[in-house]
Amino acid sequence: MTNSSTYEAVIGLEIHAQLATQSKLFCGDATLFGAAPNTHISPITLGHPGTLPKTNQKAIEYAILMGLACGCSIEKNNYFARKNYFYPDLPKGYQISQHTTPICIGGAVAIKTTDGEKNIQLNRIHLEEDAGKSIHDLSETDTYIDLNRAGTPLIELVTEPCLHSAEEAFLFVTEIRKLVRWLGVCDGNMEEGSLRCDANISIRLKGEKHLGTRVEVKNLNSIRNIKKAIEFEIERLIQITETGGTILQQTRSFDASNDATFSIRDKEDANDYRYFPDPDLAPFHLTQESIEALRATLPALPNALQKQWKHTFNLSDYDVVQLSENKEEVAFFIRMTQLSKRYKAIANWMLGPIRAYLNEPNAGYEKLYLALPYLVELIELVETNQLNFSVASNKIFKEIITLPQSPLAFATAHHLLQSSSSDEIENWVHQVLEKHPEKVMEYKKGKKGLIGLFVGEVKKISQGKADPKLSTELLEQKLAE
Repeated sequence: MTNSSTYEAVIGLEIHAQLATQSKLFCGDATLFGAAPNTHISPITLGHPGTLPKTNQKAIEYAILMGLACGCSIEKNNYFARKNYFYPDLPKGYQISQHTTPICIGGAVAIKTTDGEKNIQLNRIHLEEDAGKSIHDLSETDTYIDLNRAGTPLIELVTEPCLHSAEEAFLFVTEIRKLVRWLGVCDGNMEEGSLRCDANISIRLKGEKHLGTRVEVKNLNSIRNIKKAIEFEIERLIQITETGGTILQQTRSFDASNDATFSIRDKEDANDYRYFPDPDLAPFHLTQESIEALRATLPALPNALQKQWKHTFNLSDYDVVQLSENKEEVAFFIRMTQLSKRYKAIANWMLGPIRAYLNEPNAGYEKLYLALPYLVELIELVETNQLNFSVASNKIFKEIITLPQSPLAFATAHHLLQSSSSDEIENWVHQVLEKHPEKVMEYKKGKKGLIGLFVGEVKKISQGKADPKLSTELLEQKLAE
């Protein structure tokens, strides 16, 4: 076991997000996932001599939106560069990327750790094209190449080396995936490769300022694997240091079958790529007016909504985080709060019965919107003790979704309204105490926790119609006699 308390990990992340454009970054080939191999290709994707690329405007807009959401400054004068290296699935022999002038500079993304909120500083966000895909498991002797993905537009989001644990990296990538989905710039599907992460990891003695030799773990395709790969590398680097070894600057990969990394190659430096401006692509220039027009289209962001709801609606941290998971849920929650001020009750229904309903086949928000005024009425009936929550959620909720109707009328017709009649509840209380004489004796001898059992029995015998508060009061009176 290594002496990990002596060391500090320093981590920087590079996240590649495939932009949700219909066509590639420099040509009209489709970007749709799952097509037959080598069907979304053209002379430009194949790198044929004499072809001329043209920049996808929507990809630029998506990059700007992401930068604005992260608080970046937007570079107005941009150009693309050629990054020269050989990949078998990169037909041109170079990748088109932004090196000298990333479109988004600086910025930060907040994560919520156990120690509180922490801003993860960004170095930049830049545009580039993706490579194709090499397939190694279809033949024992050959590698197959699928170029459908070659030329797909990406943004690469690069952090400063300011993360210090696998947990922080886990939280950060989770936040980025949520943000790209929120903005609609990427579907965030890591299984399909729409979001991929490279982690640069080094260690140093606590208190030191100098960065240690780093290793890069490439192409981590799940948030779980990002966490596990970083944990493994931190432990490996500490062990090498503790045993007097030398850490090599390497590019490594992660084997999910044994939760370990392995070396791929010694790491190249940036000058190995021989960047130079792409002569076939004209620079593109942004105006402040165009940037502000895009800023005006930004939706309210999750962190801002969480702070607003916590203050305005007096909700817990857990509630506001859960309620801001996706835009559809946010829109429906906001609509409900416009119709009722029972904010905590609405949150409980959103995170309970409504979420459970949405997980069922053929369920959707369109049906919830049709029943919205009746759903608000149902919550009010529960909050004013006219309906028991269990009865409301289990016996009435689905009925008013299936056929929009007044929950009060339905509850009345089916004898489901909660009784506040002292005489009726006293009768149920009497039946329960008669049925459990031994428990009554135990209660009177000091086992006061049995009051919950008695209340539950009254609820059962009344089929949920007994007001629990009044039931408790009457039980306590009878048991004190």
